[in-house]
Amino acid sequence: MTSKNDPIYSRSVVEFTATAMEFCKYAENAGRMKGDELFKILQRILPYLYIKASLLPSLEPYFEDGNEKFVTEADWFRIHDELRNKFGTADDYVDMADEKFNEAEGPVASSISEDMADIYQDLKDFLLLYQTGTQEVMNDAVWESRLNFENYWGQKLLNSLRAIHRFIYSGEEISMTEPRDPDDQARKTSDWFITRRQKDFRGNGK
Repeated sequence: MTSKNDPIYSRSVVEFTATAMEFCKYAENAGRMKGDELFKILQRILPYLYIKASLLPSLEPYFEDGNEKFVTEADWFRIHDELRNKFGTADDYVDMADEKFNEAEGPVASSISEDMADIYQDLKDFLLLYQTGTQEVMNDAVWESRLNFENYWGQKLLNSLRAIHRFIYSGEEISMTEPRDPDDQARKTSDWFITRRQKDFRGNGK
């Protein structure tokens, strides 16, 4: 029997869910908007998303094998490529917070579209799991969202927001970049974002 007093039904989770839905809606409909319009939307929604994620309750997972994943590699590339096309020359930025920075000879290059696609991947998987209505699945969806926010996309969100802020108030205009070489999209599944995280945090030896 489920209880409405369960943390998974708390106000903080409900508000995080609503914000995640809003973010995913804009990511999935990026093709209908201009790049500068998307930047202004992200400027408003990203801080709210950060706050709501930081308020998620601290839970313990029910399952050891990890949550089911719905966002495919093809889905990730579809979101990433559409956003990169919209952001054009404003997409790339220097990530001063990257842990590789001290080891590198120079600044670490990052991109807003990649950060947003990574965030979308987490949020979309969360939404599809949370909407199952199964208490244990919903619990683990909330637990993993908090974990991933703390260790992955919370920093990505802040880094992108800094770059978005700089662009909006710079007076610059977006210029289109050269089309990406399809061969550049060839990634090994073992190196894909979601697989790396499962190895890092699941501790199941897979």
